[in-house]
Amino acid sequence: MNVRRRSSAAALAAIAVIGAAAAPAVAADPSPSASASTPSAPSGLYGSTDPQYDGVWRQSLALLAQDTVGVIPSSKAVKWLTDQQCDNGAFAPFRADPAKACDAKTMVDTNNTAAAVQALWAVGGHGDVLEDALGWLKSVQNKDGGWGYSPGGPSDANSTSVVIGALTATRTDPEQVGKDGKSPYDALLTFALPCAEDKGAGAFAFQPDKDGKLLANADATAAGVLGVLGKDLVAEAEKETDAATCADAKKPTREQAATNAAAYLADAVAKDGHLKSALGGSADQPDYGNTADAVVALAAQGGADKAAKPLAWLKKNAAKWAEESGPAAYAQLIFAAHATGTDPRDFGGTDLVELLNATGPAPQGAAASDAATTGDKAADGAEDEQKDDDSPFGVWWFVGVCLVFGIGIGFLLSNRNKKQQP
Repeated sequence: MNVRRRSSAAALAAIAVIGAAAAPAVAADPSPSASASTPSAPSGLYGSTDPQYDGVWRQSLALLAQDTVGVIPSSKAVKWLTDQQCDNGAFAPFRADPAKACDAKTMVDTNNTAAAVQALWAVGGHGDVLEDALGWLKSVQNKDGGWGYSPGGPSDANSTSVVIGALTATRTDPEQVGKDGKSPYDALLTFALPCAEDKGAGAFAFQPDKDGKLLANADATAAGVLGVLGKDLVAEAEKETDAATCADAKKPTREQAATNAAAYLADAVAKDGHLKSALGGSADQPDYGNTADAVVALAAQGGADKAAKPLAWLKKNAAKWAEESGPAAYAQLIFAAHATGTDPRDFGGTDLVELLNATGPAPQGAAASDAATTGDKAADGAEDEQKDDDSPFGVWWFVGVCLVFGIGIGFLLSNRNKKQQP
């Protein structure tokens, strides 16, 4: 998340409080959209399918995607997520009865916890929730510096990368979070494969197989690129570079490992524009979610132009997949749009933001300019962030003006009511 967006979020949050004080009493949160009103969907949750295995994950990605495009999420949706946390700070995929304390049978995990951290940091506040979640993640770090899906399980590239994203998002240096002298980056680099085609072509492996062998994995590779670069799920495009080429090294640096992995992904999507999945009984079946993740990884490593082909394929083909898959899918496409400076409201003719919002409680509102993911916004970059931070007329000056304005409106309304009384 960039500094400007965090500042804007703070201003919007403060203005929301001011508006609530000055305006007539109304419902604290708009009614859920019609598409989210199915009886089986818990109140506040995005998506209507059974949340047993993905409730926290899809909720986290939905909130994070909304924040990315300047949408202020429903307070009901945010509360749903915070209510899912266990007393020890961890999150499970779904707890049907949040009022019931977690016990040894509650299947908490690092992935849902790390995703929730990124989402709740983005929407602002919730300091205790974040502190407890980060504390739990640090407490279950493995001796190799990484994380497995379940606490105590062997480290894997995906879990380690999503936890690195949580650390980065919360301004925590992953290199300073270690166990037995090993950082998360140390663990992640052990999954980076050599450049030879028969040894992995520069990809990342998920984790060793039952025989201890590392095998190239496209999903782990996309995650690994963001991980070694120290990026969270909402990654910005880097400056355009030359095409990524794989280069072997006895011990690759993080940057070289990312370049090698990007070369692998670029080669994997070169022919058809998408990654393939063996799921469903067909080796040629497209994997939409991994392709979206690959777009983010390619843009984050070498610039938006490196992701042009898979991005074009997603624009043409991913709408039906997202409709069938729900909130997390829309979020993944929004992240891909954000990383490439593409308008998520016109993603191959599809308004991803509107469709995501329709899967759950109606948002509270939107920022004055909620097209923050378009290319011209990204181009403003660090220079504008510095100006915003250095300006004496910053966020709280703006909030102060709004406060005075709100008080004035309240005074006028009060006088008007008095005059109308008999």
